[in-house]
Amino acid sequence: MLKRKIEQRLAEWKNTPDHKPLIIKGCRQCGKTFSVLDFARKNYEHVVYLNFFENPDYAAVFSGSLEIDHIIMLLSALLGSEAIFEEGKTVLVLDEIQDCPEARTALKFFRIDGRFDVIGTGSLLGVKGYGKEPKSIPVGSETVIDMYPLDFEEFLWACGIEAPVIEVLQKSMETETPVPEALHNRMRQVLLQYVVVGGMPDAVQTFVNTKRMDAVLRIQRDIVRSYEDDMVKYAEKKDKSRIRECFQSIPKQLSKENKKFQYSVVKKGAAASKYAGSLQWIEDAGIISRCYNLSIPELPLDGNALEDIFKVYMRDCGLFVSMLEDGTQYDILQGNLYGYKGAIFENLIADIFAKMGRRLYYYHKDSGLEVDFVIRYQGECTLVEVKATTGNTKSTKTILQHPEKYHVNRAIKLGDYNVGRSDRILTLPLYMAFLIRSL
Repeated sequence: MLKRKIEQRLAEWKNTPDHKPLIIKGCRQCGKTFSVLDFARKNYEHVVYLNFFENPDYAAVFSGSLEIDHIIMLLSALLGSEAIFEEGKTVLVLDEIQDCPEARTALKFFRIDGRFDVIGTGSLLGVKGYGKEPKSIPVGSETVIDMYPLDFEEFLWACGIEAPVIEVLQKSMETETPVPEALHNRMRQVLLQYVVVGGMPDAVQTFVNTKRMDAVLRIQRDIVRSYEDDMVKYAEKKDKSRIRECFQSIPKQLSKENKKFQYSVVKKGAAASKYAGSLQWIEDAGIISRCYNLSIPELPLDGNALEDIFKVYMRDCGLFVSMLEDGTQYDILQGNLYGYKGAIFENLIADIFAKMGRRLYYYHKDSGLEVDFVIRYQGECTLVEVKATTGNTKSTKTILQHPEKYHVNRAIKLGDYNVGRSDRILTLPLYMAFLIRSL
């Protein structure tokens, strides 16, 4: 069974006195239901489980009075011995809660009642155009946690690389000393596997069990198709084709020299006025992350972001690779990293940073200056360059040479190197990106 960080978050929630009902939201097939049910069965005597997607009839329980004793009576009649409500010992799990808006409204009443814990899981919560909104959002009556596919550290755990090894890497980064060669080579290998497999639990488990990349690719492409099916199923009729066109354009957007998202690449003559809402739909569904251009690389990053100039990355690098041509997986695993103009490894770092909860920013000027990512690190604005193999950092060096203009004094170069330093540029192997945690 895959070890997930959400387990700790769930334990912290349960151990918080007077905790509110919990909502776990994230993209489809990222492991929400499995993790919640596993936690519930280990920590409660009784688990009452409703899946509104598989059993739409369950929504009728919440269609009338939302008084808690009334709901319990109906659930007991509906589920019989599967619905045991004992104060302090029962958790009610409401799966696919977005399919029953009234159930989400009821969280307020469960919060006031206080006898039973409630955990809701939801995909596409709040997605534009879905059309099912609660009559009353239970503001202040719920805790919301975003869940993602496995991040790189969770992938390492799945591959048997546990805390002691990660501590060695952490110490190496902090002391700016090279990682021992044998470990360095092992981590380079695991990183390439993560680039191809990504973090979707089914894909990761299949990889761990079989090491068969063809089976992994089938799972990933099935997931991509299910996303496209959702676009047809849930979006408003006028948006269906536009959403799919935006989604399918992502590889083309990132294969360009200038990776800025351009609506004209989605469809010739397309304009933001027609397609902006479609792109927002995909982002709200947890499928993509936007990376915003900065007017100047300076804190606060959010205050300097240009909201209408951005790049788009897939939230999961494995799904991105699965959208590319056949043979790309093999090329990556063999270390042939020259395709797609660095897009694959930029998407890898976007995947790692986004799953850490970072908002994504970059810096591009028409003069030719371009830095892949700009982050807040250890209280300072820090440039991050991503190099698939080797490469110069001309733009970064230019910016660092003019602190009076750009107010930046440090940079990190991520690539196929070991740990080192050159003046104000810290060089790190790509696999260390997940350790760049400190804000």
